[in-house]
Amino acid sequence: MTTVLIIDDERPIRSSLRDILEYEDYKVLDVDNGEDGLKILKKEKIDLVLCDIKMNKMDGMEVLSTAKEFTDVPFIMVSGHGTIETAVEAARKGAFDFLEKPLDLNRLLITVRNALEKGSLVKETKVLKRKISKTKEILGSSSGINLIKDTIDKVAPTEARVLITGANGAGKELVARWLHEKSSRAASPLIEVNCAAIPSELIESELFGHEKGSFTSAVKQRIGKFEQASGGTLFLDEIGDMSLSAQAKVLRALQEHKITRVGGEKEIDVNVRVIAATNKNLLQEIEDGNFRMDLYHRLSVILIHVPSLAERKDDIPTLATAFCEEICAEYSIPAKIITPDGMKALQALPWTGNIRELRNMIERLIILCDKKITEVDVRTFANPESVSNGSHSTAVAAHEGFDYEQFTSFQDFKDYSECEYIKYKLEKNNWNVSKTADDLDIQRSHLYSKIEKFGLKRD
Repeated sequence: MTTVLIIDDERPIRSSLRDILEYEDYKVLDVDNGEDGLKILKKEKIDLVLCDIKMNKMDGMEVLSTAKEFTDVPFIMVSGHGTIETAVEAARKGAFDFLEKPLDLNRLLITVRNALEKGSLVKETKVLKRKISKTKEILGSSSGINLIKDTIDKVAPTEARVLITGANGAGKELVARWLHEKSSRAASPLIEVNCAAIPSELIESELFGHEKGSFTSAVKQRIGKFEQASGGTLFLDEIGDMSLSAQAKVLRALQEHKITRVGGEKEIDVNVRVIAATNKNLLQEIEDGNFRMDLYHRLSVILIHVPSLAERKDDIPTLATAFCEEICAEYSIPAKIITPDGMKALQALPWTGNIRELRNMIERLIILCDKKITEVDVRTFANPESVSNGSHSTAVAAHEGFDYEQFTSFQDFKDYSECEYIKYKLEKNNWNVSKTADDLDIQRSHLYSKIEKFGLKRD
């Protein structure tokens, strides 16, 4: 449901606006001062703000200026002392529109509808921009990551071929993208090929293209990835899974800068910089007869190894915070906070899935947890089998004798955990609901609902 926040120090105005907007099926929150309004904006998902200009403590213009520093929620400014200068100033500070009191019902509803439509378009535009935006930053300040950044700065401007090694999900593709972005070929395309995802009988057609009729399903001519990347960069991901016959043709393309389409006879010149990546030990693959040594030496002019997340756990707070902000922005919800204990719990996990697993975990926590992500949340929603040996032993010892079979569903266990945690906080604060709500970073009304839901009573 669309939520509208009213900030006005006159109760009759707030009551009238609430009645009108609730009749139109909007959810309405209202406060009588700017400071409380800003607090709600930071905590709640608000779609539109109706804000009076002349108020005690903090006037509407100051509220508008402060809010625009952290949110794009549209503002409609309202005043009984409207002038052209006031309207211009409101527009300059980012207000969607300016309405004079007494408010005209039809104009108010039209303005609200238009402001909400604009807000929706702004959100959609941001999402689309994020999807097509340039390469994300390589986050972290560990020695391994700093070495990678320095290597990229030195190698990217050259034409040297690069072989990137590292485990799945460690960020090899991101390194390849930055090598392209910082090269002289950045204006030309970066073409990616996942060699592991293409059947061996089709890999040559994918890389070099084919002529019409060269095989049964070749109903028309196809341009291969080498030609598509001409003038730019070709990223061969998981090259260790490429067939030996395709390896021979890739080697020839690297040596002679020429390719021949499947079923064709004409040689085609290509100007491509090749960056390859693999999660395999190619030297071992060479020994086993699965990879060509001459191709390995052609590809590995520069070697970059991307460390696993387990090897750079000091970077987890930076990565987790960035993912938290990014995912909350994607879902258009206020940014959630990971507590220090929650961050330590994240660092204690082994992260066999590396960066990809961490991002998925953060997304799961954002969806399932309240505004603060705690150690309890991390341990509840992490896979228990993934906990590191020490932590796992501690967890097992702490839960010996606990009857998990009493829960018929994950929701039952989640409710139980939530109930126990709230009960612990209430007892710790001597059942001071206001202080407990602050500790939990939720509204008192929300805490009262939880107390009623779980039937909690003071002993």
